Amino acid sequence: MNKALENALAKVLRLPEQKQEIAAELLEQLTAGETPYPLSDDERTSVREALERARRDEFASDEDVECALHRPWE
Repeated sequence: MNKALENALAKVLRLPEQKQEIAAELLEQLTAGETPYPLSDDERTSVREALERARRDEFASDEDVECALHRPWE
């Protein structure tokens, strides 16, 4: 086992069980030859922007979430 994989697995083992399950699923997909969902350029940009907002602790307010949850479907 190379050092990078060893370090990554050590980190995974310190994660909560739910995240360990996600890691296990990803490893199973990788070893089975499956590829994850391919993101389009627009999707990749949206994900990067959302992650950056999260890093800055820019989340929707409780009021905004409640409003979105109770808005009628169009």
